Amino acid sequence: MSKIVVVGANHAGTAAIKTMLTNYGQENEIVVFDQNSNISFLGCGMALWIGEQIAGPEGLFYSDKEQLESLGAKVYMESPVTAIDYEAKTVTALVNGQEHVEAYDKLLFATGSQPILPPIKGAAIKEGSLEFEATLENLQFVKLYQNSADVIEKLKNKDINRVAVVGAGYIGVELAEAFQRKGKEVILIDVVDTCLAGYYDRDLSDLMAKNMEEHGIKLAFGETVQEVAGDGKVEKIITDKNEYDVDMVILAVGFRPNTAFAGEGIERFRNGAFLVNKRQETSIPGVYAIGDCATIYDNATGDTSYIALASNAVRTGIVAAHNICGTDLEGIGVQGSNGISIYGLNLVSTGLTLEKATRLGLNAAVTEVTDNQKPEFMEHGNFPVTIKIVYDKDSRRILGAQMAAREDISMGIHLFSLAIQEGVTIEKLALTDLFFLPHFNKPYNYITVAALGAE
Repeated sequence: MSKIVVVGANHAGTAAIKTMLTNYGQENEIVVFDQNSNISFLGCGMALWIGEQIAGPEGLFYSDKEQLESLGAKVYMESPVTAIDYEAKTVTALVNGQEHVEAYDKLLFATGSQPILPPIKGAAIKEGSLEFEATLENLQFVKLYQNSADVIEKLKNKDINRVAVVGAGYIGVELAEAFQRKGKEVILIDVVDTCLAGYYDRDLSDLMAKNMEEHGIKLAFGETVQEVAGDGKVEKIITDKNEYDVDMVILAVGFRPNTAFAGEGIERFRNGAFLVNKRQETSIPGVYAIGDCATIYDNATGDTSYIALASNAVRTGIVAAHNICGTDLEGIGVQGSNGISIYGLNLVSTGLTLEKATRLGLNAAVTEVTDNQKPEFMEHGNFPVTIKIVYDKDSRRILGAQMAAREDISMGIHLFSLAIQEGVTIEKLALTDLFFLPHFNKPYNYITVAALGAE
């Protein structure tokens, strides 16, 4: 029997622990340390909860300490790891305020990510806070369940009417919608001149920007935040171009891998993530890393990358679990598939945008079509869909795809995810067997039309 120590028990860690215990029974002793007071919180539901689109947070949890222990793990919550000795194979953690040393045969890091603290005057985290509590009242970070609960509690204060969200990525855009749904005056600020940069090319991101403006969200794109000012609490936010009077500021500028605890002697990626192979093993034999704290293989670029998504966390957790327990299994890589729905406008994407592909030096081109989902004689349940396919003009390989519609077209992006994974060419996609029935689509499906339009 081997002793496996798992550091971190959120999405990646939970997936790994459950996989090890359900597939390999009691073959191993599994000990878990997590610095948080809860596990498995679905952060993607944070905006839904804040915006009152769901009844409460209960459904945003899918596991807990008791469930993992019922499967056979020993779980220490609110127990941060303070030191690791890779030669002695020991992990030191604070358990109930006391130093606790645990030996291991194999070690798994699943410590996720932390909010990026940008160089903004007045923005700081209280010393020693593990829950990202800011020094200035009503300056909020959003990562944990506790952060969401804190925001919701503060919104009960009728004096909080104006909210600035800094960062127009997925989380920032979703939170801007949530605060507007709560009746707040919202301003969304980002240093770049559009929203959702990196996920969509400008024409599709502009659709989302227009959508937000139509619902009353003020956009301050192309502005760099320099200071959050106030006497003990937030009063204004200052950029390089403007000053805005606000009552609350949400910092959502992205996340960085949580790896500082691991010390020296383990190879890291350029952003600090643990560098792993396709079995999720780090540069130290017997030490594995999964989820947001680790790298992942990107099929679109054909290279190691960092793509922090809960779906990737779960998959890497499964891969690592089998390898730790003796089953040789390689991950097949990812495409970074993602989606967002704001005020009924749905955007989904996978792989590379044209902008990113060009920046990487690829001879990329795009084919784009907007068409109705069904034939025009289908008067009910019909809607326009915009689809954009990015491909390599030299190899003809599909590099990425983006779709937009006012209905759910999310399943379509999975076709492109698989196409990127398998190296499908744009010509092969054009001849793919896509069935026709007026209830569902046109004789020439918009996917086919777009593919046929490639140069």
